[in-house]
Amino acid sequence: MTNSPILYETLPDGIARIVLNRPDTRNAQDTAFLYALNEAFDRAAHDDAVKVIVLSANGPHFSSGHDLREVDGHGNMARHETVGTWGGFGKPGAEAQYAREQEIYLGFCERWRNIPKPTLALVHGKVMIGGLMLMWPCDLIVCSDDAEFLDHSVAMGVGGAEFFAHPWEMGIRKAKEFLFTADWINAAEAHRLGMVNHVVPRAELETFGLAMAERIARKPLFALKLVKQAINAAQDAQGRVGAMQTSFALHHLAHAHNMLAHGKLVDPTGLMPAIKKHEKAT
Repeated sequence: MTNSPILYETLPDGIARIVLNRPDTRNAQDTAFLYALNEAFDRAAHDDAVKVIVLSANGPHFSSGHDLREVDGHGNMARHETVGTWGGFGKPGAEAQYAREQEIYLGFCERWRNIPKPTLALVHGKVMIGGLMLMWPCDLIVCSDDAEFLDHSVAMGVGGAEFFAHPWEMGIRKAKEFLFTADWINAAEAHRLGMVNHVVPRAELETFGLAMAERIARKPLFALKLVKQAINAAQDAQGRVGAMQTSFALHHLAHAHNMLAHGKLVDPTGLMPAIKKHEKAT
């Protein structure tokens, strides 16, 4: 359905194509959007005819991040069947927010990272904070030459997006600079850092990406599953899982502090400049 927040189709040669489809919001991620995306990933993962999953986006930008305009995100959780084992989405205090983010942010990102099939993100335009959490779980990333990346969470009084892959995606020094300054990274810099595999002209993004997916899909699926599991295990052996859990806990310490100090999940003293950067993409 063209009015669905997520589009899904199967292509020849064992490729499933998932498309973010909220162009009017620059693919901002509300609760329904994330559950629909998770369902699409599950559908592709469980289809034995699918060997490669390609994620792309409609509209001028890949994703402007979390949908700050969503009303009653906690209440909207009740509209969907819980995927993980967390509950307490309606509890008082910090418990509901912690449960929500365990389910639809960190929880979904970890599930997508560990899908036992190759995943390829085709990224264009601006990718902001929560948008990184859609592309980083993918195995391969191809971006257009107009792509730009931003995480301005520190400006909002929170220490990084919920899926804290930054040190592995760009290295320790650059991760600190990226977060401390809240400056944009362009496509060429992302490629230099190893955060993306290829940079291509915008007009060639889909053609290039689907050709790569076709080459991968010629390989035996079981071998693709095994080598992905092996490489992910090597990264996890470096301490990724423990570091991710620590950063997630600190993220929620910041939320709890901001609620006590400011009555909001974020620090409003840095919020307005951050919102202006966010609105630049929307």
